[in-house]
Amino acid sequence: MTAIHPEASVLATRRGKLTLLFVCAVAFLDFVDASIVNVALPSIRHDLHFSVQNLQWVLSGYLLTYGGFLLLGGRSADLLGRRRVLVAGISVFALSSLMGGLAPDPGVLIGPRLMQGFGAAMMLPAALSILTTTFSEGTDRLKALGVWGAVAGIASAVGVLLGGILSQELGWRWVLFVNLPLCVVLLISSFRIVTAERRTASLTHFDLFGAATVTGGMLLLIYTLIRVPEVGWGNWRSIAGLFGSAVLLIAFIFNEVRHPRPLLPLSIFRIKGLGAADATQVISMAGFYSMFFFVTLYMQNVLHFSPLRAGVSYVPVTLGVAASAGISSKLFERVGTRPIIVGGALIAASGVYWLSQIPVNGTYLSDLLPGLMIMSIGLGAVFTGVTTAANAGVPPDKAGLAAGLVNTSQWFGAALGLAIFSSIATSRTNQLLTEHISAPLALTQGFHRALLASSLFLLGAAVIAMRATNTRGEPTTPVDDLEGFDERLDRRADLNLQASG
Repeated sequence: MTAIHPEASVLATRRGKLTLLFVCAVAFLDFVDASIVNVALPSIRHDLHFSVQNLQWVLSGYLLTYGGFLLLGGRSADLLGRRRVLVAGISVFALSSLMGGLAPDPGVLIGPRLMQGFGAAMMLPAALSILTTTFSEGTDRLKALGVWGAVAGIASAVGVLLGGILSQELGWRWVLFVNLPLCVVLLISSFRIVTAERRTASLTHFDLFGAATVTGGMLLLIYTLIRVPEVGWGNWRSIAGLFGSAVLLIAFIFNEVRHPRPLLPLSIFRIKGLGAADATQVISMAGFYSMFFFVTLYMQNVLHFSPLRAGVSYVPVTLGVAASAGISSKLFERVGTRPIIVGGALIAASGVYWLSQIPVNGTYLSDLLPGLMIMSIGLGAVFTGVTTAANAGVPPDKAGLAAGLVNTSQWFGAALGLAIFSSIATSRTNQLLTEHISAPLALTQGFHRALLASSLFLLGAAVIAMRATNTRGEPTTPVDDLEGFDERLDRRADLNLQASG
């Protein structure tokens, strides 16, 4: 392969710009669908006669399979070909969107939402690994990852806005139908823009046990966390779910040490700061995702905003995230990613703390908008910085794995945050209701506790981020060292296999 000179900018070419636009469109579609149905839930419940208990699975079903299959999707992209996995994911996503939009009853809607999450888990790490292998270390990669981080941050807010507009003007089914034309464009573009790759592993060599244990463990863990607000942490189902997921994940780690071709090569954790970046993603996402959840509930259930008004309320947030991400990506070459992540997390924590003081008779301009704008500045910085740091120094053959790890961290954090903070909010609200406090005040007090805890998590993310990579675009770990470590692992695995045989 011909080496690319440092001065040669792929991003300056037409193909480079089209590639960046394409992968960001994939990311936007995946992230939007995690939040686009939020404000449509009341309409879905009324139209399909959902029970309150089952309605949560319209949201949680997507989160469950999305987070559960991301690691498998990322490594599959490395081994089976990024375009192949991406096209398969888009196809599943499109089909499930059509089925969900036509759903006549609750079961037929929840099933496609589970399928959507699986398709997204194939698409997102494949797209991010295409980005990191297309754009070399340096200015190109920093700019490209800056745009990716901005899209990721903006999409959650745009999802709520778009969901409000579509559900109120066209009906809730259009929050799913809207995916279809974009999926068609992405499918056509994937064959025109993305170069096909050869498989680097056949299915006979695929780490099937590792894939089964890590996927099963993540699915069980996220499912348990999703159910915690309903059944409680001390319930035997919660305890059994946490124990079972721990057993599966421990079995996965033991398998990876011994397997000659592991799904998760342990050498990737030798990349300095990668583990800290992923941990920062978990803790920060717990705070951010929960903040959007509780503020939206406050708007609709306490302030009685319509779906459209609640969605439009997030427009300034998208502008704040975009501006912050753009400025942050320009600062990486000067100060590195670490100060940006730490500073962004501290700013976001102060914004969420402001939101934790919302009164029961609050107004958007005085009580919500200032906190949301402060939070949006931190959100853009954290998302852009963490994504860049978590992919710094990763060799091309592990780009999909690194993408899967950082995105698994993101959605595991979302599930963890909702489990913890929903329990906090529900406990406080129920306590006040038993004391005959009015429902709006009890709800607001519950949101206070949950948002305060979210701000503390963001402070914790700032502390963890101090151990993340402080990359300015330069390679942080020589590829040769990683390859040598892989070879040592392979030799150890061969010895283990011979001993066991």
